[in-house]
Amino acid sequence: MRSTRVPLLVALVVLSLCAVPLSAAGSGGSPSVATAAGIDTAPSSVTAVDDRTGSAGATAPIDRAAATSIQERDDDPSTEDTIGYVEGYWYDDELPVDDREGATVEDDELDAVVYRAMARVEVIRERTFEEEVSVEIQSRSEYQAEQDGLFVDLGPTERLQENVNYEALFMVDSETNAVDEAKTLYGGAVEGYYEPRTDRIVIVSNTPDEPELNEVILGHELVHALQDQHFDLTSYDRETIDGSNAENGLIEGDAVAVERAYDQRCGTEWECVLPAGGTREVPEEVNWGLYFTIYLPYADGPDYIDHLRDRGGWDAVDDAYDEPPASTAEVIHPGEEREPADIDVADQSSEDWTQLEIDGEPATETVGEAGMASMFADGALDRNRPSVVSMEEFIGSSLGDREEIHYDQPYTDGWAGDELVTYVDSADETDDPVAAAAAAGYVWRTEWQSDEDAQQFVDGYLQLLDINGADAVDDRRDTYEIEDDFSGAYYLEKDGATVTIVHAPSVDALDEVEQGAAPEGDDRLETDGDDGTAEASAESDTIPGFGVSVAVVSLVLGALTVRHGRRR
Repeated sequence: MRSTRVPLLVALVVLSLCAVPLSAAGSGGSPSVATAAGIDTAPSSVTAVDDRTGSAGATAPIDRAAATSIQERDDDPSTEDTIGYVEGYWYDDELPVDDREGATVEDDELDAVVYRAMARVEVIRERTFEEEVSVEIQSRSEYQAEQDGLFVDLGPTERLQENVNYEALFMVDSETNAVDEAKTLYGGAVEGYYEPRTDRIVIVSNTPDEPELNEVILGHELVHALQDQHFDLTSYDRETIDGSNAENGLIEGDAVAVERAYDQRCGTEWECVLPAGGTREVPEEVNWGLYFTIYLPYADGPDYIDHLRDRGGWDAVDDAYDEPPASTAEVIHPGEEREPADIDVADQSSEDWTQLEIDGEPATETVGEAGMASMFADGALDRNRPSVVSMEEFIGSSLGDREEIHYDQPYTDGWAGDELVTYVDSADETDDPVAAAAAAGYVWRTEWQSDEDAQQFVDGYLQLLDINGADAVDDRRDTYEIEDDFSGAYYLEKDGATVTIVHAPSVDALDEVEQGAAPEGDDRLETDGDDGTAEASAESDTIPGFGVSVAVVSLVLGALTVRHGRRR
């Protein structure tokens, strides 16, 4: 049984799709947020941005066919029926703001910029807008006030589950609040969002009195408005991290593909309203594991869109909205059959333990291939921490190429399915989500395409335990204990292509969470090619001539410019 709420990161930073619930009001329904405070919106996207324009990744070839199709202009154009024309403005019209130093746009100039941008999106995407899209400017302080309100009344049960989920991924330790980590991840980087409930785009400005408008970012958000008008973005389910990332592989991949083409034409074919480039500040703390968990649609989504377009042009992309990818594995490996395995973790706990329930159903999570790859790459950008997957393996050696983020990792590329279920001790009555998570347990069952793929995952996971200071427990098979940040006991069981991980506050409690866990014995799962001792990549991630922070700014930090996607 799936929980009826949507994961924290899906609600907070997962892509520009929708406002997804911190606690939803029905299983399988539309992803509306319903919190006690009445806050029904949630931020949802990040996109890698070029320092000049805010565009993601490398540029795509200009679609000459689309441009040619509108060269012979209709004598009687209309917004609804004419590609490249919106409310009196053509896609290649010149505006007074184009010659202005800087990118400030007055209130009485904004409509013209928006209409022309809509026409330009139409040219690239080969679809017309059905109606106008409202665009407004919001100050940073106003945005942050709304942002803070999203977390006020998130219940202790939901907070508990989120802490357990990200502890299981070794991203949020047993003394840290997952909600706080997510809020820090957002910081002050949000630049805009689209809100389907009101059909509006909000541009977040640090200088609301003289707001600067980034036309390429506006174009990205307009793609979401176009998607919503044609495909109803509110209709997509957002039940798990993996499911949300998968659907966003389509939706964000579509928007990023258009954004790249838009960016390429600016300064060559089109005059565009763009702010001057500037130096980005490196945030003091970024939880890169959380960040990588939600970045997949921006890294691999455009390639997924390319795959669809190679098969049938934009029509194939349009058709995919009727049947979006079911897992991040489909986005990472476009063209492969990757239907997720149906996994159901039966409750085999003692009478003192029970599966955590939210809205009357077991609180479950599916992490997916992208989430697991992020788990193994979590420390890749931290010079003070080793990681299972190094920076070179995860990001590549070319710091100038923002596409060089590799979720296709040998430890996880055989993923077939997973389900993580939170368990709680009936004697624990604390409402503190951090303390409750430290006292909780979980069973995480993973399915792989082959025995060899399962072994690869075991190899990586044993390294992850080693990185986090795990010690083998004497006289218990495949059982480990950690005293520090991710404290507690861990039991691994490999049965063919199935790997099960059981976690509890103590070794004795493992069998209480999952009957039969941590049996007596001295056997140890071994990694391929060694004697069972896992060695993590502890070499420095410092690039010659660059500090790690510079490398981050050059390659990844640009992606911290966040767009809210849909808000409902």
